[in-house]
Amino acid sequence: MKKITNLVLNNSKLIISLLVLITLASLYSIKTNFALETNLDTYMPKSHPAFIYSDKAEEMFDIRDAIMIAIEDENGIYNESTFKKIKALTKEVQALEVVGDKDDVLSLYTADNIKGDDGGLEIEAFFKRIPKTVERFKEIEAGVVSNEMVHKRIVSEDGKATLIFTKIKENSFTEELYNQILEIAHKYEGDGVNIYVAGQPIVEGTMAILMPQDMKKMFPIVLLLIVVVLFLVLRSVQATIISMVVVIFSSIWTFGLMLAMGIPVYAPSSLIPVMLIAIGVADAIHMFSHLQLQIKNHSDWSKKKLIENMTSEMFMPVMITSVTTSVGFLSLLTSDIYPIKYFAAFTAFGVMAAMFLSLVLIPAAVNVLGLPKAPAARKEDEDHDIFTIRASKFAVAMVRHKKWVISATVLVLIFFGVGMSKVWINSSFLARFPDKNPLVQTDAFVNAHFLGTTTVNVILEATEIDAFKNPEVLKLMDKLAIDVEADNEAVGGGLSVVDFIKRMNKVLNEDRQDFYTIPQDRDLIAQYFLLYEMSGGSDRLWDVVSDDFKTANVQFQLKGDNSKGLNGTIDSIEEFKDDFAALGVDLNFAGSGYKVLVFNDLILIGQIKSLLYSFIIVILLLSLMFKSFKIGLIGTIPVFITTIISFGILGWLNIPLETTTALISSIAIGIGIDYAVHFIDRYKINALLTNDKEITMKKTMAHSGRAISFNAIVVILGFLVLTFSAFKPNVALGAIVSLNMLTSFIGTVTVMFIVLVVGNLYIKSNK
Repeated sequence: MKKITNLVLNNSKLIISLLVLITLASLYSIKTNFALETNLDTYMPKSHPAFIYSDKAEEMFDIRDAIMIAIEDENGIYNESTFKKIKALTKEVQALEVVGDKDDVLSLYTADNIKGDDGGLEIEAFFKRIPKTVERFKEIEAGVVSNEMVHKRIVSEDGKATLIFTKIKENSFTEELYNQILEIAHKYEGDGVNIYVAGQPIVEGTMAILMPQDMKKMFPIVLLLIVVVLFLVLRSVQATIISMVVVIFSSIWTFGLMLAMGIPVYAPSSLIPVMLIAIGVADAIHMFSHLQLQIKNHSDWSKKKLIENMTSEMFMPVMITSVTTSVGFLSLLTSDIYPIKYFAAFTAFGVMAAMFLSLVLIPAAVNVLGLPKAPAARKEDEDHDIFTIRASKFAVAMVRHKKWVISATVLVLIFFGVGMSKVWINSSFLARFPDKNPLVQTDAFVNAHFLGTTTVNVILEATEIDAFKNPEVLKLMDKLAIDVEADNEAVGGGLSVVDFIKRMNKVLNEDRQDFYTIPQDRDLIAQYFLLYEMSGGSDRLWDVVSDDFKTANVQFQLKGDNSKGLNGTIDSIEEFKDDFAALGVDLNFAGSGYKVLVFNDLILIGQIKSLLYSFIIVILLLSLMFKSFKIGLIGTIPVFITTIISFGILGWLNIPLETTTALISSIAIGIGIDYAVHFIDRYKINALLTNDKEITMKKTMAHSGRAISFNAIVVILGFLVLTFSAFKPNVALGAIVSLNMLTSFIGTVTVMFIVLVVGNLYIKSNK
């Protein structure tokens, strides 16, 4: 290490120049390659069997998330003014380049009205020309109310709102399109008419706008906050500036590399700059804190000797803490979710970049700029200053009251352990937004007045052609739809080939409600489908059944993308699996709603794997560093306590685990272990020097206790900046990780400290 330090000291200006050039190149990469990704499909592992099957089904039945435009008229939609808006808005949306076919836009103006006519079937739109008379509007209203395929699905039950569904081409949603749709929709507002825009693409579009705004808002806040706290902690302008340069450079390098590799910014990776600033500053704090103490203790040492002492004594703890922090993040590579993998890899890179810059840039900068001023002693002798006195008293009190401390810790772990059992997973994108966000209110309006904004697709595959002309199969499908809707409040309704059959059977029998059933005669059902095609029915029938009637798609609409509702719906549907199998029909799932549930399972599996691997690797690293497996186990005490508390808080506060809060475990372990490493390292040094338990206790608490308390304060305040985020998971993450850092710090200076002392570790006598 001495040779490397001399190399840095002899070439300080050249090294600083090279680091600045790398940073400028990284900034150029950020500027030229910056891209956001909010499409939920890109979060999914394409090789997963569930997603492969879903993609095939989506292609077969043209399953795509729709943009929903709701038109509300306080006086009812059945009037000339509102119908003009429905027609004009439908045509304007149909003209968009991203709309592949006019049939991709479904509204009251384009929907099929299946009616009976002199023993035949008539399929026409509800209106083409704007009605001029009250009687005509009443006729249309009566037709809508009696049409089960339109009532509540396209027109609300109270007749005051109607929906326009718009499917767009795959991968065509952009921020520009998002703004264009909002502009088109809202220009029709007024005269008692309100417009609401909802649907998964709109959620993704809103995220694409809010994410960069969030980053721009939080980055300067965390910079300012860390600068202020660093100055108060280090009491040196020079040390503060150098520390901030280290974390800013590491953040720029990380984002520059990620974007240069063609990896866009996902929701989790948008947190990287804030995290690296909060985490990366820890190395600088420990190094400058040590340097300042040595300046005060050894005023006769030269600048070179002080820098050499700082780098030699701090190299091992800084390296180990950085490696363990990186391991905490890298453990998330076990996840199958791409954004979490990217977050893990590049945050780990950023932590190691901060370590490199701390060990290279700080010595070089101090060599060029000179030694920072050491904080003035509060007393004439450091050994008797206020902090040392208090730290010594605290150390003695911990050991004296060790039984109370351990007992209280056990009670805390039991309480939060119970909370862990209440943790649930929710991958709802909408749940990311505050309740007062207009998008949330819009979605709530659509869910309250229509069948729902989220779709679960049930794919039924038969072994024989024309299976879905079989009355038995169709009746089981009907029972499936009725029972699932009845058993789940989240389900607004369903649509399948059964609805077409029941509608045709009704209208061809004098529109009598008692004929809204499935005919017993298979040949009659086949004739109905033939009539439908001959009558000019739209291609929407093929959205629910294949042209050989061997595969069917049952669409369930849910009132929101909450995972609890989705899970309940899936469970109810799967109860029919054996019944369909008995008829030679296989039941599977597809669509975004189902993908969310698979996504949930992947999050949970990834969490379990990352926790297990990170604990094992951290124990091994600490064991190697301190050459003792016992020390490796002791070092994980604070993060073990913190992990249980963090997940217990999620459970007790009903905060779901999702792609952002799923990062908590890795952060808790990766950062929290730093305190233990620095504390144990200093305890070992003091013990070997003095071989006196009491002196070791007091000196360690005064030296490392001071440094890690400063570290904890900076990291806690840094993560609290996330509470200013526009996204609820980020707020939860910031608050809980800040609490985690506090519990890791407390666990280090209490429980772990007691175990070190009581275990007589590194003490060879009983002095």
